[in-house]
This record gives sequence, C-alpha cells and structure tokens, in this order.
Amino acid sequence: MIASVSLLLFSGSAKAQERLPKVVESVNGKLVEVTDPNGPLPEDGQPIKRNTVIPSTPEDIIQEMGYFLLPFVIASVISMWFIIERLVILRSGRVIPRHFVSRFLKLLKDGKLNARSALKLCEENPSPIASVFAHGVRKWGKPSVEVEQAIIDGGERQLSQLRKHLRVINGVATVAPLMGLLGTVIGMIQAFNEIANSSAMGKAEELAVGIAMALLTTAFGLGIAIPSLIMYMYLAGRVDGLVMEMDQNAQDLVHLISAEGLAASAASRKTVPTPKTKADKTTSKS
Repeated sequence: MIASVSLLLFSGSAKAQERLPKVVESVNGKLVEVTDPNGPLPEDGQPIKRNTVIPSTPEDIIQEMGYFLLPFVIASVISMWFIIERLVILRSGRVIPRHFVSRFLKLLKDGKLNARSALKLCEENPSPIASVFAHGVRKWGKPSVEVEQAIIDGGERQLSQLRKHLRVINGVATVAPLMGLLGTVIGMIQAFNEIANSSAMGKAEELAVGIAMALLTTAFGLGIAIPSLIMYMYLAGRVDGLVMEMDQNAQDLVHLISAEGLAASAASRKTVPTPKTKADKTTSKS
C-alpha cells in the first residue's frame, strides 16, 4: 500500500513538473518560456536576429539555382553564338560590295560586256548580289519579264540564306521566359511544400525566402529573352534593308540586259552624231 501510494504521488508530481515551463525569463514585464535554456536569451530592446538565406552574390545564386541554371546557360550560349554569326554574315560590304556593283553596271552601260563575260564576272565574285545578277545574266537578251522572274527566283534563294538562323534567335527569345516561368512555379511549389511540412506556418520571412528564390528563374529568363528579341528585330530589319537595295540594283540590271534594254541602247548609239573631220569642213566651204 505504501509503495503504491508513493508511486502515484511521484507520478503526479512528475506530470505536474512536465507541465511547468523549465526556464522562464522576464521580457518587458512578461514571463516568457525559453525552449532552449542553453541558447542566448532575448534581451530587452534588442531585436531578434533572423537567419536569412536569400541569395545575393553570384556564387550564392549559382548554388541555390542548381540544375535550373543549366538550361539558361545553354540558351544564352546559343543566342550569343548565332547573333555574332549573323552580324558577321549580314555586313553590307559582304552582301552588296559597292565596288563590284558600280563597276559591273558601268561596264554594261558602256557595252564592254557580253553574256559570257558578264556571267564569268558574276561567278568570280562570292557575294549574294553577284549570285542574283548571275541568274539574270543567264537570261541575256530575253524579254524583261523573263529576266525579272529569273532574278526573283535567285533573290528568294539568297533571302533564305540571309534569314538563316534568325528563327533560332527568335526561338530563344520566346522559350527563355517560359523556362523562367516554369522554374518560378516549381520553386513556389517547393517553397509552400517546405512551409507546410515544417512548423513555419504564418512566418512571412520563410515564405519570402522561397518566393525570392523562385523569382530568380524568371529574372534569368527575361535577362536572356530581352537582348535576344532586340537583336532579332535589328537583324530582321537589316535583312529587309539589304533586300530592298538588292532589288534596286537588280532593276537596273533588267533594264540593261533585257531585249528591250539592249534594243534601246543600240538605238541610242546609232543616233549619236559622229564628229566631222577637217576634210569635211573644207569641202563644205568650197
């Protein structure tokens, strides 16, 4: 009996002691239970320091993004590679060399070229406009409609070469924000999942850290898409300008090598008066 009564009394006192706080600290006139007796106690008038994990340096950003960073690196390399390649290919001096065009058209106006020599001169020049001229020269002496159609066919082939890889740059500008949005959604799901599984419900700082990490992917996507889109619009405008200039030079070629143009130039040469010699002048006086 004595042993059972003492056991009941001991268990009751132990339960009562478990219900009591182990460490109590007075903060601002209120008793606050301290869960970690060995840890530092909050002092009066000093804010509690919070451990924030929002990445702020490039090393932290790379470490936090992890495998999400790889698609953005690949997209940026692809965009930069084809932008530089198109800037080199679409140089005005390479597409339409001024010295070749002016010399070629001047020789045609002076009648110093025939069909064979003109075609050889075009084939020796590697520029796109020389290829367009070659398509028209192959129709030398044909009606202007046939010559113009041949130039149009050759121009379409060169236009496809000039616009090559522009779709890749436009594709990067379109896909990069979508990859950033996907990373944001996945990051938000992970952030809310961690908050739900932990005892951090209701703590705004925990949610802010997750949202900041998720928005980094959107920032990376926009940082790649905006320059890519700007360069795509610039390069597309450059292609349009080069095509318009090529079309003007091709029209001059049509007027010179078509049947109508050759007939007009031959007629103009016949109507040019020949200068009179001194003998003719003396005979006319006599």
